[in-house]
Amino acid sequence: MCGILAVLGCSDDSQAKRTRVLELSRRLKHRGPDWSGLYQHGDCYIGHQRLAIVDPAFGDQPLYNEDKSIVVAVNGEIYNHEDLRSRLPRHKFKTGSDCEVIAHLYEEYGENFVDMLDGMFSFVLYDTNDNSFISARDAIGITSLYIGWGLDGSVCISSELKGLNDECEHFEVFRPGHLYSSKIGGFKRWYNPLWFSEAIPSGPYDPIALRHALEDAVIKRLMTDVPFGVLLSGGLDSSLVASITARHLSGTKAAKQWGAQLHSFSIGLEGSPDLKSALEVAGYLGTVHHEFHFSVQDGIDAIEDVIYHIETYDVTTIRASTPMFLMSRKIKSLGVKMVISGEGADEIFGGYLYFHKAPNKEEFHRETCRKIKAIHLYDCLRANKSTSAWGLEARVPFLDKKFIDVAMSIDPKMKMIDIEKNRIEKWILRRAFDDEDRPYLPKHILYRQKEQFSDGVGYSWIDGLKNHAEIHVTDKMMLNATHIFPHNTPMTKEAYYYRMIFERLFPQKSAILTVPGGASVACSTAKAIEWDASWSNYLDPSGRAALGVHDSAYEHKVSTKVFQDGHMNSQFEVRI
Repeated sequence: MCGILAVLGCSDDSQAKRTRVLELSRRLKHRGPDWSGLYQHGDCYIGHQRLAIVDPAFGDQPLYNEDKSIVVAVNGEIYNHEDLRSRLPRHKFKTGSDCEVIAHLYEEYGENFVDMLDGMFSFVLYDTNDNSFISARDAIGITSLYIGWGLDGSVCISSELKGLNDECEHFEVFRPGHLYSSKIGGFKRWYNPLWFSEAIPSGPYDPIALRHALEDAVIKRLMTDVPFGVLLSGGLDSSLVASITARHLSGTKAAKQWGAQLHSFSIGLEGSPDLKSALEVAGYLGTVHHEFHFSVQDGIDAIEDVIYHIETYDVTTIRASTPMFLMSRKIKSLGVKMVISGEGADEIFGGYLYFHKAPNKEEFHRETCRKIKAIHLYDCLRANKSTSAWGLEARVPFLDKKFIDVAMSIDPKMKMIDIEKNRIEKWILRRAFDDEDRPYLPKHILYRQKEQFSDGVGYSWIDGLKNHAEIHVTDKMMLNATHIFPHNTPMTKEAYYYRMIFERLFPQKSAILTVPGGASVACSTAKAIEWDASWSNYLDPSGRAALGVHDSAYEHKVSTKVFQDGHMNSQFEVRI
């Protein structure tokens, strides 16, 4: 991931202002340690901190069109850039960067080109011909982006809050799938898929089509000129991504440069479920596997750095971000600059354990829609910022636009958990990759139950966090919580502890408002309570307490079932 920082129309073209913009941009250097660039045109400044993944030697930013009248700074990857270049025969490209195509597309199509981009991206584009600018964020919000406004009439764009938090009078999250245009002085939504209206789809379930859609999503993300690997927890989502990557790596440019044997990475406390499962999957796939360990104290010591980098006080996000933050540092130390990860499957397929209580397919589908729309505030934020903290890029094939279109067109009845029909969570995804002739994964991995990442790294991790918060937050402090934190009041000592750190680092009201709903929204407590009133007894947002599903799976083993539908005919334990 790169870092972009723009201050546009600030009514100040002095050297002092340029120095200030450079200072703001340097706050994002962890995102792009390979090169820094700053463009100035009058009172408009565009800064870029580069993480070089494609065309490392010549793709420095900002990038330009032929006569440098169009300037663009981009964070992300445009996977279909070669196809887009072929549609622009009269344009001359100066670099091999996948991002340069944006400047030329703007020349041809004006502001209406964004939907042509297939990738993850945030960008700022400045047109010197009329001193206008646009900024846009990818469909789902895989890349992070914020926008702010100053009293001097300026508009500021930054990849992270820390680029704005003492520069703008007001700032907020830049909404995914939207474009901001200076010509209209506001936003417009460029991403308008059929599922966005939450209308209930009725498309048939075609397991082969679903399989091919995910394979295509993974393969396009093998576009790289630097060493890369896969994050592997041993759960379904990361294991499928690793399996597909291992199958298709040999024929890619990356394999010719760095070798055809895939590198995989996992992290956990000693003896954690994820480490055990990841090692088994790595052995099955034949990856070069790297297993990292951390202690509860290691994680606790990193909490303040984690909150500084991920810029949230959401409990579940901090719990899961900390191991990922520690792992990313280790990965970068090995010389790897890009990883492929498994975020997004649970939102698309209803994989979270409270989906077991969905009363009907309509409720199930609408909740998956809401989860996808909010993922930029949680799992995307975690994956993007935990890795970017160390100059590492994470790519997420489950959030590919085309794959989402295929998955969200399926009748949601097929996605629902139905124990009578032997269908556990994400059953349609599991069945799509249940290939008897050439198995993608061992059966018991393919049908392994959903595990929260913060639980999978070791069950004592969450308990350790709670115990630490208990020491630092007193009962008296909790009594005043509603007065100290009237917005998103923390309901637990752990939440209170994170909130104290966040507000010390980001004291502005605008920063506090970028975390909507706190912990309760992260685990969809409101929806879970609506589906099953017993959920109201839980204050902890961890999925391990989800309606008793997780506890029943790990406190005792559920009876072995035999699947005999022609696709799943071997005997294995099913955790329900």
